[in-house]
Amino acid sequence: MKILVSFFVSFFLIVSNCFAQSTEANLPDILQRIKPSVVAVGTFMPTRNPRAVFLGTGFVVSDGRRIITNAHVTSNKLDVAHLERFAIFYRHDQKEYMQLAELTATDDEHDLAMLSLSEGKLPALEVGDSSQVREGELYAFTGYPIGMVLGLYPVTHRSIIAAISPNAIPVHASRQLNIKMLKKLETPYDVFQLDATAYPGNSGSPLYDIDTGKVIGIINKVFVQGSKENAITHPSGISYAIPSEHIKRLIAQTGIQ
Repeated sequence: MKILVSFFVSFFLIVSNCFAQSTEANLPDILQRIKPSVVAVGTFMPTRNPRAVFLGTGFVVSDGRRIITNAHVTSNKLDVAHLERFAIFYRHDQKEYMQLAELTATDDEHDLAMLSLSEGKLPALEVGDSSQVREGELYAFTGYPIGMVLGLYPVTHRSIIAAISPNAIPVHASRQLNIKMLKKLETPYDVFQLDATAYPGNSGSPLYDIDTGKVIGIINKVFVQGSKENAITHPSGISYAIPSEHIKRLIAQTGIQ
């Protein structure tokens, strides 16, 4: 009996390991489809130095003219008097491009925003079904973790879904509560907790299935211990993503196919 049990345990471990290796082997091919759809999001102002300022990451959806990012990425008021505009930046065929964009929809509750390109279109990603996501599954996200410091070369991280938990992080004392936290407690919804290190520039990065390339979430924050600077110097390795069901709802509300 002990020999039989040992055999089945060994067989299970071998099969599981082979499955994981097979799944991860798909990532290089999927990345070829993902990267052309991932853009840097920022602003452009012709009278400023530098003229382009990086704010976060975004990705293309729907008709190829819509960019999904976080609401907090686009929250700063534009200097309209000096012609400041939202813009996206990307690399294609070893050349860098910029396109102006307009903020067309926001969902502050779920930290989502949609930008629309003034002209042209890019390859779009398919938004998947986040209700099918399970804890322990392996996914990846691609974005610009430290802004344009690394150039327009999107960076990819792998991650498992460490937990599916409410969007309000618990506090130990009532004095730590603020208005923003209380609002989250009034209308809670589940988010994906990831065992991966994301950085401030990763805000807006697509979280996707490494077998199909379908987007199942969007990176929106990291757990920071201490000051904001610690997010870079001493990252916690805990990040969060908004499920894609809220992205689908935002797209549907705009009436865009």
